[in-house]
Amino acid sequence: MSRRPWFAHGRRTAGVVGALVVALCAPATLSSAATTPLARTPSHQVVTWGASADRMGTAVADHSYRLVVRTSVGGGSPRIRLSNAFGDHPVTFDSVYAGQQKDGAQLLPGSNRRITFGGGQSVTVAPGATVYSDPLTGSLAAQSDLVVSLHVVAAEGPATGHGMAMQTSYAAGGDHAGEEGAGSWNERIGSWFYLDAVSVETGADTGAVVTLGDSITDGWQSSTDTNRRWPDYLSRRLQGASGIGIKGVANEGISGNKVLADGAGQSALNRLQRDVLSQPGIRTVFLFEGINDIKAHSGVTVDDMIAGYRQIIDRAHAAGVCVVGGTVLPFKGWSEFDPASEAVRQGVNSFIRNGGALDAVTDFDKLLRSPYDQERLLPVFDGGDHLHPNDKGMQAMADSVDLTSLRCTR
Repeated sequence: MSRRPWFAHGRRTAGVVGALVVALCAPATLSSAATTPLARTPSHQVVTWGASADRMGTAVADHSYRLVVRTSVGGGSPRIRLSNAFGDHPVTFDSVYAGQQKDGAQLLPGSNRRITFGGGQSVTVAPGATVYSDPLTGSLAAQSDLVVSLHVVAAEGPATGHGMAMQTSYAAGGDHAGEEGAGSWNERIGSWFYLDAVSVETGADTGAVVTLGDSITDGWQSSTDTNRRWPDYLSRRLQGASGIGIKGVANEGISGNKVLADGAGQSALNRLQRDVLSQPGIRTVFLFEGINDIKAHSGVTVDDMIAGYRQIIDRAHAAGVCVVGGTVLPFKGWSEFDPASEAVRQGVNSFIRNGGALDAVTDFDKLLRSPYDQERLLPVFDGGDHLHPNDKGMQAMADSVDLTSLRCTR
């Protein structure tokens, strides 16, 4: 069976999707809490999009979601990963499709293709589990708008998803996943449900960077529906760079997230394996997190933060993954700022810059701080709340990353 292009010409050009690869097994029901591939393992799969899983309120049965996501690296044999990481009951999907966005919930005619799981149209994901789909034949272009539509036929208890997408997706009652038109999709939503990763098959020399962070990485204060989070800008730089083996980018930021303590999502320590190290093709984790621990007035010390960072670094290194660190941004003017928290931030940044534990460092603090008051963001980069950068700040952050630092020798 020859491979034919699917999204090979980007977002606005209709492509042709090849037939599905059909596995020689019956529809599967997952019982393991581990990430479980149901189809063949590709020779070299790399994550092209990711979003951290979190608890999303009560699951809704007989409901469809049309989820718009932006790819990073292009490649063949696309696969999706569905997550029930926070569910306490099984969730069953009986209709899952992938297509190409034309406008809003409207898909390009002929682009919507059914996704199978173990050769079958239906899959049940156990509580705590994730599942990979079978691969689609054809290729998925870099920097394209992939639309995954799925119907949840049976679900109860907590839903799993990603709350702050900074991207408009759509929902509807009943099963509309196979429809290419927008008529049934009467709910606009700002979250992703159940989908937590997309990967593609690439050459063996291509890898991915996974950004582990909080609301700044998640994209708060960047412009919605424009892909202006700093990892998006980084992805565009990587696609255009020659001689850089890192092409995939997965954004694993969660608004309000902490390094040490659960709260807004599981802590970075507790979600490291699922959200970061499990991603196919990962070569590097970009660790940029800590402000929520520091500003919480919880008594967290510099030593506490260093111990948390060292655990992340050691676990990544044990998995053969490089770790690049970003210094914590200033936040004077934010309501929780005080001299004690600032002192912890300065101590943390000293470790990041000079501790020698990281494979490389990007000094976001030095880049974005005001030269007149180094405890504040420079106004031109301030999104307005004195904590989150705006679009210009996001781009400046991505532009400051030394691309060659994203691949070390391990």
